Order: sequence, then C-alpha cells, then structure tokens
Amino acid sequence: MILKRLSVNNFKNIQEASLDFSPSINCLLGNNGMGKSNLLDAIYFLSFARSFSGMADSKLMLRGSDFMMLRGEYRRNGLDEELTAGLVAGRRKSMKRAGKEYQRLSDHIGLFPAVLISPADGDLITGTGEERRRFMDIVISQSDTVYLDHLIRFGRFLQQRNKMLHDRVVDHNLYMAIETAMSVSAHYITDRRRQWVDELTPIFTRLYRLIAGDGETPRITYRTHLADDVAYEALLDNARRHDEAVGHTSVGPHRDDLELELNDLPVRRAASQGQCKSFTIGLRLAQFEFLHRSAGLTPLLLLDDIFDKLDATRVERIVSIVRDSQWFGQIFITDTNRDHLDSIMRLTGAEYRMWLVDNGNFTMI
Repeated sequence: MILKRLSVNNFKNIQEASLDFSPSINCLLGNNGMGKSNLLDAIYFLSFARSFSGMADSKLMLRGSDFMMLRGEYRRNGLDEELTAGLVAGRRKSMKRAGKEYQRLSDHIGLFPAVLISPADGDLITGTGEERRRFMDIVISQSDTVYLDHLIRFGRFLQQRNKMLHDRVVDHNLYMAIETAMSVSAHYITDRRRQWVDELTPIFTRLYRLIAGDGETPRITYRTHLADDVAYEALLDNARRHDEAVGHTSVGPHRDDLELELNDLPVRRAASQGQCKSFTIGLRLAQFEFLHRSAGLTPLLLLDDIFDKLDATRVERIVSIVRDSQWFGQIFITDTNRDHLDSIMRLTGAEYRMWLVDNGNFTMI
C-alpha cells in the first residue's frame, strides 16, 4: 500500500499543505515543534480515525479554526483509493472512503494499516499496563475485526457493571445477565491475545537480535486473570464483594498485561537506555511484519525521531533490516539533523524525497 498524496487543512499547526510522496522513503527535516510529527499524525489519523497523541479531536484543529480536513490518495491492492477525514467544531468527525461515509468508524480499522515508531514508545516499558494493552489491541484489531467488535462490546458491558457497582445495585439476576454477556467477549479477547503473543514472539526475538546483536535474550509473557479452564462469570462472582467495596471491576481483560524481560530481568529495571529503545523498536517492527503477514497488505511505516540516543551500530542495523527485508514498503522519517538523514539515506541506497519543515510549512529540498 502506498500513500501517493496528502492534503492537510487546519490540522494542529498545519494550516494548509499538499505533498506528493515517494513510494519509497520520505524525509521530514526541521527543528522540534515545527510540524514534522504533526504530518505523521495526519497520516496516522487517516488510518485510525484518531490522533496517535491521544489528543481529543476538538484539540486537533488549528487554533482559531472551526474545521479540519485531511485527504489521502492511496494505491491499495493495485487500485487508486481516496480517504477523507473531516471535523467541524461541535459536530461528530467524518471519515469517508471513495466519498462514502462510514456508519461505524470501527469498520475502517485495518483497511489502511500503519505502524508508528516514536519516542513515546518508551511508555510500553515504563508505563502502566494500559499502555501495553493498547499496544495489543491496536495490533490485533487491525488484523481481526471480530476482536475489535468483542473489545467494543466488552467495554460497553464493563461500563454498565462498574456503574452498577458504583450505584450499589443489589439485583443478582441483573449482575448475572451482564456478567454472562461480558464472559463471551472476555474469553475471545484473552484467547486471541494469547495466540497473538505466541505468533509475535519469534518475530520479535529475531528482529531484536538483529538490532542488538547476539548475547541478549528478550522475552514477552502475557499475563491474564482468565485461564483456559476458568469461567469468567465465576471470577466476577467471586470478586463481586471486593468490587462493590472499591467501586469497579477488578478482574478481566481490562487488567491484562505484557511482561517484558531481557536476560530474565524486567526491561524497565535492568536495561540500558539503548537496550530499552532497541526493545521498543523491535516490538514495532515485529508489529509491522505481523500485520503484513496477517492482513496481506504492506502497512505504512512512520519513524518519528527514532534514531536519537542510538549508537551508530544500532542505527545501521535498523536501517539494514528495513533496507533488506521483503516486508517493508513506503517509509516516512522525521529528524532534526540533515547530516543524520543524509547518512541514513546513503545506507539505504533508496530513492527518497525530503522536505524542510518550518512552522507548519513544507518545502521540498
């Protein structure tokens, strides 16, 4: 899949921009705060109908503007396709494919896959379990629409049960009805996560060792309350008295986590800064390869200032993976250093285009 052209109006600090991209590598050069990452976020928004920053939609519009518009022209499975995303102040956002609006935004997820690698990925290691669950959910949802439906369904019933706990509802039959519905989705979610970790682990292990070299053993372990032989309704029933005391549901897929280790020690405590960054880049590249295999499409690869704080050897290894792999297609790279980008481009030997970014303006150089 290739993004041929992107038009942006009033998105973050970009008032107006139209860029024709190389099908190979596209570089965005500029100081921090100039709009490089914002352009990547516009591309991300067209894939996921939301910002990678987690910012509320209303905050994405250029200050002083009352609308935002994005338009992407793609080459997908040999056909030209157009996506548009629009937002008007006080209204629901709109996503259209070939001029036809989605009735459910969830129907769009996975059709135009993208993988973003950014400094914020450090939260996968240092952040809470919520960050790692979001990582699992974003990846699996792009390859399994049934999973996304169960995720939405479980979240809706979880919200209902939490409200019942907060309001101190005592109707046992009502709890049973809600918990039975939750159980169906909970088992699907945990089974699919377990399967996904089994599929991702060998891909990630191989890629991490290509980045870091031999002698380091990474490991990903899925932690869940829900075992194969345990009914979720029973867990909820046993926990209800405790849940009533704390006012929320304490067991279930919304509490799952990934345990990340390097040489049998937690990455967050035992790894160096370079090892942590190598670990997260390995996870994202594994995500890319997994999506390519499962979806049959080559995702867009967005690299947002990822080479900072990596030694030259690891940078060269990462570039070699991207250059030599059969999986990678169109790539977008941001950096603040022209010499850095030039040296990376020399390593790839690929055709590329480069823009200078200054206060939301893009000039090809």
